[in-house]
Amino acid sequence: MSNTQHPKTNWVLGLTGGIGCGKTAVSDMLAELGITIVDADIVARQVVEPGTVGLKAIIAHFGSEILDQHGALNRSELRARIFSNTEQKSWLNALLHPLIRTQLIDDLKRAQSDYVVLVAPLLFENGLDGYCHRTLLIDVPKEVQIARTIKRDNISIEQAKQIISAQMARENKQQKADDILNNNRQLNDVKQDLLKLHQYYLQLAKSSL
Repeated sequence: MSNTQHPKTNWVLGLTGGIGCGKTAVSDMLAELGITIVDADIVARQVVEPGTVGLKAIIAHFGSEILDQHGALNRSELRARIFSNTEQKSWLNALLHPLIRTQLIDDLKRAQSDYVVLVAPLLFENGLDGYCHRTLLIDVPKEVQIARTIKRDNISIEQAKQIISAQMARENKQQKADDILNNNRQLNDVKQDLLKLHQYYLQLAKSSL
């Protein structure tokens, strides 16, 4: 964990976990406690909304056929363009990653709650843990991830396994994370442990002032 990059104005908790681990359920609980949530997936969509620098650059590069009938980004068309084209994928990442990071940092700095949570599935993979004072991994066994993802996204077991294998291995995330929350049990038990962590993070945030 690195504290060299984080915004100095707010104490930041990085929240991560593989697909189907229940990150949203946990971040929703923290939001109910009055904590500001900054979600990297939401920011990634915001930087390519109509009228943004990001979308204008994508149109200039791929042409206007990359848009849907409403003038918004056609995500499935974009995925098809970059799926098997490493060069195009690299171009897109080089465009979007700096835009996403800038927006994330701004959102983290603007947060008014006692601490702020940065939710990112690829927190460690993309080095976003460098903006965090502490990291929390929402953890479930791989077979639970697969079952939940199949049910939620209505995809095949092969697709679910592909998505999971493309992410950092569970064991590596466990080694990197400061705290681990087991989300493979009764919701009330998860809530009780999360409340304890919340109190701990409040203390850490207060002592860093």
